[in-house]
Amino acid sequence: MGSPDPHGRQLDGLGGGLSSLSKVCIISPASDLSRVQGAQVDFTFAQVGIKSTDIDYSGNCGNLSSAVGPFAIDAGLVKLDEEELSAGKRTATVRIFNTNTQKIIDSTFPICISPDGSVEAEASGDFTVDGVAGSASRIQLDFISPAGAKTGKLLPTGNLIDTFDGVRATCIDVGNPMIFVPASDLPVDGKISPDQISSTPGLLERLEKIRSQAAINMGMATTVDEVPASIPKINIISTPDEEGVDISARTISVGQPHKALPITAGLSLAVATKLEGSIVRPFVSKTNKAAGDPVVIGHPGGTLAVGAEIKDGDSKVVERATVYRSARRLMDGLVYWK
Repeated sequence: MGSPDPHGRQLDGLGGGLSSLSKVCIISPASDLSRVQGAQVDFTFAQVGIKSTDIDYSGNCGNLSSAVGPFAIDAGLVKLDEEELSAGKRTATVRIFNTNTQKIIDSTFPICISPDGSVEAEASGDFTVDGVAGSASRIQLDFISPAGAKTGKLLPTGNLIDTFDGVRATCIDVGNPMIFVPASDLPVDGKISPDQISSTPGLLERLEKIRSQAAINMGMATTVDEVPASIPKINIISTPDEEGVDISARTISVGQPHKALPITAGLSLAVATKLEGSIVRPFVSKTNKAAGDPVVIGHPGGTLAVGAEIKDGDSKVVERATVYRSARRLMDGLVYWK
């Protein structure tokens, strides 16, 4: 990957000098343990340090999760039913076990038959993702029972609202542990860009201080030095001005402002919008949406729609969260290292 690179550019490797471009997926046939849950492949996510040799396995990456199912088909790790293929079936669902979070993800996407008769994930389509050029086939990701992915709890601190460094926050764990703080509490403009976050004196340092305090309260560390680099992620939220957008978010990932929105941040935020008493709920532009309607989240690169199914009762149970992404195979080859 080109790490460690004191210049932060990873020129001597595959990395791109950003946390979102310094990631690795490790995929294998399902183990006996995960096969009990119906999994067909196991997936381990690694966040690779840029200036350091650190490799963080503590959380998952939602965006890279979208590539796992198609890769499993293309690499021959998952075989499809020949009779169904002969009958014209052109959609596959791959059940994935993420080892980082010990959670199941169902990936559903189109397939095609190549000229040599092999089955491949269909790359072409008319689905678009904000911030991604062109169009592709649509991949549906269903995160099954995603709450407590790392901490074992939907609300790791036990509270709907906590206060850190004088800033109100909701700490929630759906897909990955997340912290949501209002822009007005910092205070900054909710429309702040990633570059402005980086250039605002003291802002990143304060957000990291809040993140570290929250991580300890969430039971993820006992000291600041033990707090993982990649999770929990901290997010700045605000009420959007744009029509059709329910809430806006700006995410800090591994100390850097994210150019868009991590999928797992979207999962947690969508659930938080439905929790009465959370710090997120008052900032939602439209709280009377139908139960099945997705939550539309505004971010620096556009919008992300996330569906969340929550079962009401004595305690909230998140049954599944759904997002749509795109991914395709770019190359097969060898990577040389020294």
